[in-house]
Amino acid sequence: MRAPDTERGRLALVLCLVAAVILFTATVPLLRGWFDLRVYYGTVDTWMHHGGHIYDYRVPGTTYGFTYPPFAALSMLPMAFVSLDTAIVCALLLNLVAVSAVVWILVGPELRRYGWFGWALAACALALLEPVRDTFSFGQVNLLLLALVLADAWLLSTGRGRFAGVGIGLAAAVKLTPAVFIGLLLLARRWRAAAVATAVAVAATLLALWAAPGASRFYWAHALWDTNRVGRLDYVSNQSLQGVLARLAAPDAPSRAAWALAVVLVMAVWVWRTHRALRSGDWRAAFALTGLTACLISPITWVHHLVWLLPSFAVLVYARRLRIAAVLYAMLCSSVVWLWFDDASGIDGFLGSNTYVWITLGLLLGLPVGHPRVGRLPLSRSASATTAPTPNPTAPASTPLFGQSEPSAAVVGSAVGPDRDTAGRSGRSEPTGETRPAAENPQSSSDRASS
Repeated sequence: MRAPDTERGRLALVLCLVAAVILFTATVPLLRGWFDLRVYYGTVDTWMHHGGHIYDYRVPGTTYGFTYPPFAALSMLPMAFVSLDTAIVCALLLNLVAVSAVVWILVGPELRRYGWFGWALAACALALLEPVRDTFSFGQVNLLLLALVLADAWLLSTGRGRFAGVGIGLAAAVKLTPAVFIGLLLLARRWRAAAVATAVAVAATLLALWAAPGASRFYWAHALWDTNRVGRLDYVSNQSLQGVLARLAAPDAPSRAAWALAVVLVMAVWVWRTHRALRSGDWRAAFALTGLTACLISPITWVHHLVWLLPSFAVLVYARRLRIAAVLYAMLCSSVVWLWFDDASGIDGFLGSNTYVWITLGLLLGLPVGHPRVGRLPLSRSASATTAPTPNPTAPASTPLFGQSEPSAAVVGSAVGPDRDTAGRSGRSEPTGETRPAAENPQSSSDRASS
């Protein structure tokens, strides 16, 4: 199907897509009522104005409260000085900025070829993607964390490596799962960036310890290890390896040994595939594989956490695997896993209720790595500035990185080795009466908490 050739035709198509998105959103029961944002708001309001503790607050009518590290609550303190409605508006705006940054970093060069039309199509597509729409509807922080992590990728690709690591460190301090990206920096031998990320995460954690010592001790000694605070492991929204095992074992607890073995196997695949991506300088695949791994090994990966799959879609687009991308996109828009909300038993339950896990595993194993159309980032020591590749007049030109109009000298200069900038210098140079929507809407059930 070809896009319209005229501006009028493009505008008509976009208006039709916008109407379809609005109709879909209005008729399908997918809205979450800002539940997680209410958790954040109620937590900091109680902490600041009512003498409560961070992990004591519960949303009225539920058993669910704050589950993130104390630094996350510290970073959300501004909400304590505004109304809930204002906090909702700010969360919407922040998520819009974050998703725009993510799209610009991942596929900016491709979209710029089509101007406003490309950006409008991307907006409509993202509005239908379940993890993205859930992040907005819950008032979640996933897109903000993804933007922070990808900002470091952008810094590395543009020769500003001395500043890289701050985004990953902050994301890891707010929510532990992004810490796996420090492992990516270590695999890439980006020692300075890994050190910066670790230092930022530790400094943020120590700041929270100073600001809320009791809450910090409680979190690291007790709350971190209690997954029941977050929600049921076998809840269908938990699309992690642990979720698969929990649904198989339900109503019993899943085997910890089986989960540990599954995590080790996934980590081994991640190291193998990421090392291959790093050797070929394929930054998009390296970051995408790491996001996939984070979703799989986390004890709980709610559907809205799967925004970490967005870099994988960018890899598929640049590798011109458009049919595969379209099929996976359609499945992630379908909310198909919720068909097994009441009963995930049997073969159909095993396959259907874990659909998003199978997608994530399939991408981890089969995501294109080192494709010639993918923008290259020399993350590992295998990159060499002294050996130039043999020109191939028939090969397609590499796509510019991160929205650059053309390959910059900064990217070429970064090929000298790890931790070098373009000049060759060392990188060192509720409270409210409202409760969660009733459980007759399975996707808005209170069987899981803020996470």
